[in-house]
Amino acid sequence: MAVDLASAADAVLASRAAEGDERAFEQLLRRHLGLMTAYATRLTSSRADANDAVQEASIAIWRELPTLADPAAVRGWMMRIVSRKSFDLVRARRPASDVDELELPSEHGGRDDPERAAVTGDALSGLREALQRLPESQRQVWTLREVGGESYADIAERTGTTVTAVRGLLARARETLTRDMEAWR
Repeated sequence: MAVDLASAADAVLASRAAEGDERAFEQLLRRHLGLMTAYATRLTSSRADANDAVQEASIAIWRELPTLADPAAVRGWMMRIVSRKSFDLVRARRPASDVDELELPSEHGGRDDPERAAVTGDALSGLREALQRLPESQRQVWTLREVGGESYADIAERTGTTVTAVRGLLARARETLTRDMEAWR
């Protein structure tokens, strides 16, 4: 009897995948692939590098799933692996500049009214531009915290700095973005 994995909770999928269930692993990846790719794109500033990072992360996730202590925390755990692989790529080579635009799926699956879609698209464009104007260190810290939800300690470890420095960079990034995005409030 085939089990409907599409409606299974992430924890169930992670547990089954950790036991070698390839279908459960595929469903888990499919469920989070958009977020993983968007996050990696934001970290690497390149769609090509993001795709490479997500592919490397997927392999690492499959390999490391049996070591995951809390299957309910699989999403955050996967995002930390994507973050690690993205930073490895950034350190190893200059990011490709072939794609600068991040395409995010609509919150309502494309059913938004045209005016709302236009305003949202303009706001996202404004945020992209504001993020690009930030110094690289502030942009990385902001993305790791606000998109990836990583802790200050994890960010400090990934960026090779201190928690205090992370807090300062994040505060400056937030202040700049708040000022730059004031028109969208």
